[in-house]
Amino acid sequence: MKFGHFDDEAREYVITTPRTPLPWINYLGSQDFFSLISNTGGGYSFYKDAKLLRITRYRYNDIPNDSNGKYYYINDNGTIWNPGFMPSRTKLDSYECRHGMGYTRFKSNKNGLGAELLAFVPVDAACEVNLLTLENTSSEEKNFSLFSYVEFCLWNAMDDMTNFQRNLSIGEVEIEGSTIYHKTEYRERRNHYSFFTVNTPVDGYDTSRDDFLGLGNSNAVPDAVRDCKCRNSVASGWYPAAVHQINLTLKPGEKKSLVFLLGYCENPSDNKWEKPGVIRKDGAHELIRKFHTEEQALEAFARLNQYWTELLSRYTVQSSNPHINRMANIWNQYQCMVTFNMSRSASYYESGTGRGMGFRDSCQDLLGFVHLIPARARERILDIASTQFADGSAYHQYQPLTKKGNLDIGSGFNDDPLWLIAAVAAYLKETGDTSILDAQVPFDCKPGTEEPLFEHLRRSFRYTADHLGPHKLPLIGRADWNDCLNLNCFSSEPGEPFQTTGPSEGPVAESVFIAGMFVKYGKEFAKISKIYGNGQLSETISKEVQNMYQTILDAGWDGEWFLRAYDANSEKVGSSECKEGQIFIEPQGFCVMAGVGIEEGLAKKALDSVKERLDTKYGVMILQPAYSQYYLNLGEISSYPPGYKENAGIFCHNNPWVSIAETVIGRGNRAYEIYSKTCPSCIEDISEIHRTEPYVYSQMVAGADAARHGEAKNSWLTGTAAWTFVNLSQAILGICPDYEGLRIDPCVPESFGDFTITRTFRDAVYHIEIKNPSNIQKGVTHLNVDGTEVSGNVIPYEKDKKEYFVTAYMG
Repeated sequence: MKFGHFDDEAREYVITTPRTPLPWINYLGSQDFFSLISNTGGGYSFYKDAKLLRITRYRYNDIPNDSNGKYYYINDNGTIWNPGFMPSRTKLDSYECRHGMGYTRFKSNKNGLGAELLAFVPVDAACEVNLLTLENTSSEEKNFSLFSYVEFCLWNAMDDMTNFQRNLSIGEVEIEGSTIYHKTEYRERRNHYSFFTVNTPVDGYDTSRDDFLGLGNSNAVPDAVRDCKCRNSVASGWYPAAVHQINLTLKPGEKKSLVFLLGYCENPSDNKWEKPGVIRKDGAHELIRKFHTEEQALEAFARLNQYWTELLSRYTVQSSNPHINRMANIWNQYQCMVTFNMSRSASYYESGTGRGMGFRDSCQDLLGFVHLIPARARERILDIASTQFADGSAYHQYQPLTKKGNLDIGSGFNDDPLWLIAAVAAYLKETGDTSILDAQVPFDCKPGTEEPLFEHLRRSFRYTADHLGPHKLPLIGRADWNDCLNLNCFSSEPGEPFQTTGPSEGPVAESVFIAGMFVKYGKEFAKISKIYGNGQLSETISKEVQNMYQTILDAGWDGEWFLRAYDANSEKVGSSECKEGQIFIEPQGFCVMAGVGIEEGLAKKALDSVKERLDTKYGVMILQPAYSQYYLNLGEISSYPPGYKENAGIFCHNNPWVSIAETVIGRGNRAYEIYSKTCPSCIEDISEIHRTEPYVYSQMVAGADAARHGEAKNSWLTGTAAWTFVNLSQAILGICPDYEGLRIDPCVPESFGDFTITRTFRDAVYHIEIKNPSNIQKGVTHLNVDGTEVSGNVIPYEKDKKEYFVTAYMG
């Protein structure tokens, strides 16, 4: 069943009931200031770093679920309600939530009073704008009170949730007219503050959460709202909040609009104070002036819409398939922006208190983002590379605020280094900007260790090439892409973290998956080396890649599919010889993507085994049979119940690898079949089973062994977004950036028909028409570029040309 519908023209998903299976959220913000907002008004805000600069507080395990956010209470003659339903949970006469590109809009009505709330983060300011419009839709005059509400976090979100012996004594605020300033800890190490304001005089305020709520109360019906009277409290320690009371009278048909603003400001460390104890507010005053009126707010909203119109116009498709059009043109690209900004750090599943930006994650996220804003992709590559160790290995994650690596979940994930090559290759293909290879980048963010980015890539490659096990396959370290396949862990004590227990150096566990990566991205590094002018190195790399190719055939083939790994005792993992976990998805996808086994006929066998052994109606499972017991030699993967997460769940992240692999061998029917099983638009009708948002991808879906087969978890922040966009835009639709130019190589279902794509590439616009008169799945015979026949399938790139008209003929 559905809980809403797509509005493609408006680029929105329209939720028609607040009672969705889970909170369905959206992200506001595109660069530094971010807010998460759910379809009932829940969520939180932060600046740059969800852990270290958290502005508002959120409770992940609270009951009821999703019960803290930016709320607007209305007390209309004793009836208390919220435009987004929560937290009062009063039944509304009408309700609608529209999640759009960087904004969310609520529209609801209760007892003849309408409320429309528009929430967005402007493209050029560190604030969130809430434009609230109230309308009397009844035939009688309305006298009612409005109360805004946010609860401030004490900046460090982890410390905020744990260090109560300190935190309950440090909360401080200032009040200036209708503006409430959160200046907790400003007196010492901090030079930043936040504020919440409204563009009208107020009839009362509260800055103490407990005074506003009342003794023992939840936030469903605060005492101040029930009594229609704020306490004018000034927080001193305990729980600082920001509440405005505004008493309103509306005649029949009359409207009133109010602009609320949640902002973040920094002051120079040597100029923090206006006078003793009073913070300097110049930055806040400037923001308030910028968004003080409804007209200013709507102008900023128009700029936000134009921003997204321009970004999304860089890749658009028109085909007979509405799901592909919708996802490619709107939601998949939008999610790629969010994952680029957030990595895995801040969602309703990632609390933003532990994980920072993933090294591997951010490199993969860039694959689906680089075409949108190449300059930011370049900056991100250099940030990631600067956290790399001098030996070519990597921190597994880094903090977005400091841009320095951290060891919160250890290091020694041996697939990490090769992902840097993948990211740089994608950037070079998209932009042709080889100057990035000469950029001076430090190791471990230490001044004085700078080397050209190209040297970082060389060390990434060498780290893998020089860390081989007994079968000459790459050592897995703590884990590879599958963080839960911990072949060197041997954790037997409750509470031990799998990713940091045991050594990452020394044991001989090997990964066939990393071997596939080595072949795929080793080929890319050989090309990059040649472009860089180092032909001798290119030849050396190519030889090592070919040796690894043969090693996979000799030591990584199990007869009908590729092995997954060898454990620390050199026993096979992912083999028909295993009792459980006989076949894994990762090497089948990645090895074939790398071209391994195609000439030998093994690639087709491996993918046929995936269909036979791993396929379900909801997607391709990560492994089979599921592990029914805990295996000490395998680690966390066998700690999950069968069918969930890494133990035979459906990982949407690696389903695109198999779909791409199918396009490599020319099977467009199967490639699309795999794509459609996890495509949100395609499965909107089963939202009661899937449960997560029907407009974005999730990390995983419960597998066939699970009690809730088909139920998704961990939406939004997942490599699924970038990899699926690569699969859809490049592998299936076939518009592939390459070093020499755009390569046209679609692999589509037989019934797909003709289609057109507009693609911005290196500052030129390409209008591409794909004609498929014979309804074949793969194969371009020739191109017509601006009226000239071109053999092959690569559009020759001309530096100064700004527009191309291309027809590609399949046959």
